[in-house]
Amino acid sequence: MEIYEADTIEKYNRYFGFETRHPLVGIVHFDDTVEQPTHCMHFGFYSLFIKKTTGCKINYGKTSYDFDDETVVSFAPGQTVGIHRLEDGPAPEAVGLLFHPDFLLRTPLGHKIKQYTFFSYASNEALHLSTEERLILQDYMDKIARELQHPIDKFSKSLIISNIEVMLNYCMRFYERQFVTREELNHNALGKFEQLIDEYLDSGRGAIDGIPTVKYFADKICLSSNYFGDLVKQETGKTAQEYIQLKMITYAKNSLLNPALSTKQIAELLGFQHSQHFIRFFKKQTGSTPREYRLQLN
Repeated sequence: MEIYEADTIEKYNRYFGFETRHPLVGIVHFDDTVEQPTHCMHFGFYSLFIKKTTGCKINYGKTSYDFDDETVVSFAPGQTVGIHRLEDGPAPEAVGLLFHPDFLLRTPLGHKIKQYTFFSYASNEALHLSTEERLILQDYMDKIARELQHPIDKFSKSLIISNIEVMLNYCMRFYERQFVTREELNHNALGKFEQLIDEYLDSGRGAIDGIPTVKYFADKICLSSNYFGDLVKQETGKTAQEYIQLKMITYAKNSLLNPALSTKQIAELLGFQHSQHFIRFFKKQTGSTPREYRLQLN
């Protein structure tokens, strides 16, 4: 399928026949009056959609998801998304917020936009809303839409930016609620994560594949790195990277109990190409070098 380059909001609007009221921000409404063919699109801006009814599948990366009603999906610049209409399905209904990175230049939101990690969640990690939550997000969409109807003046940008930021903060709150309400699923994912780390370290896989990464384990659990990282942080208070490093240190300490293993061998088993990097890592985490740690044990 040919990829449509929607690097600007005007190009996106042109594809669907929407009016462009502002070159860098927009609110769009999808219903049965809008032509919505199956397509593949490369985004050049941030977008967040409140999906009201089913009627399509969204492919993001290697993942696809049949959406329930009342969900939010979001995409970031540089992502490519495939939209597949369901045969004989209803026309998808959704309202979307679009805003270009250039709109955020020299604003506080521009400096913190990367904190909203859900823009890089995979499609099967959509935010599922209660009716009350949907109404809250819809209200801010409506406020932005009304501001776009207003003639542009010196207050326009700050008012639109403020409403976008509050809306994104609500999404963060609702995602945290979703992590809590899916506690059993999260617990299973964390259990699998811990098992996978132990298997990786105990098998000496690091000597072949290098230092274990968050992406490696997220892929094994079929989650995006950002969603997986946020889940681990929510459940443990530590980042996924910190959790991996703690496991590596535990493995290193146990290995140092074995006099037959040299520091160089332990470094290789953990995935370090150079033993100096392992020594530096170990000292940063424990306050002593591997050699000093061994002397303390003796």
